[in-house]
Amino acid sequence: MANSLKTKLAPFTITRGKDFTLKAHPTTRKHWKLSKKEIRKRLDEGVDLLRDHQEKLYAQDTKGLLLIFQAMDAAGKDGAIKHVMSGINPQGCQVYSFKAPSPEELDHDFLWRTSKSLPERGRIGIFNRSYYEEVLVVRVHPEYLQKEKLPPSAMSKNIWKERFEDINAFERYLTRNGYTIRKFFLNVSKQEQKRRFLERLEMEEKNWKFSLADARERAHWKDYMRAYETAIRETSAPHAPWYVVPADNKWFTRLVVVWAMIDGLERLGLKFPAVDEKKRAELQAARRALVRE
Repeated sequence: MANSLKTKLAPFTITRGKDFTLKAHPTTRKHWKLSKKEIRKRLDEGVDLLRDHQEKLYAQDTKGLLLIFQAMDAAGKDGAIKHVMSGINPQGCQVYSFKAPSPEELDHDFLWRTSKSLPERGRIGIFNRSYYEEVLVVRVHPEYLQKEKLPPSAMSKNIWKERFEDINAFERYLTRNGYTIRKFFLNVSKQEQKRRFLERLEMEEKNWKFSLADARERAHWKDYMRAYETAIRETSAPHAPWYVVPADNKWFTRLVVVWAMIDGLERLGLKFPAVDEKKRAELQAARRALVRE
């Protein structure tokens, strides 16, 4: 299945960002002739397969999978996480959402709060936003840097270049320690974001999702797109690829995320732990004792 998945994921996969541009990646699935019914069918099949892989990952307990979700507001991060992980054993999954840093977090380096939330071996860790906020929202709003208590030497004109270097080194470090990394940018259009915001305002049961701060950030749309484009260009690597996923169609977004997760897990060569002869003898003794009861 690996080759088939690689082909399906190719239009969305960025492993070398040198020539990356967001313009080359549509926000819709218009080139994919799949009905919503077919997409949901394939999504259900993918979730079932994920469940099998996750059991092996948990049992093997030597490797881990880190999923990073970044997007503009209302792009569907929460929904993608909810539906894709619907069939996963909660014991083998950890989800963390990162919002504005707390005073404690501002007293540490920018990787600290995410580092302490990394998944344990044998588990799938999900970051809803991540350390990438430090080269996205902080870059769009450089005044936030003043709150980070950085020494003058760290506030040079090369700060963004240096942060990209730190992120790349960190992701290489994780990979060398047995973690597979998959990063998702849910690529929603400004028009679709507006529609979803209006829906949240007009439907009482969705009012709680709306934030005036989210709406205000629309004024910085172009700045955010430049920041995302640069971040993806500077931090794409074969061991830590970005997936630029069309996000105007929620069900298709979820299907691409499932494909990427399955691909990442299949590349780990997961197997249930083998039982040695001593353990096998113990199991046989336990079986005989149970049969004699």
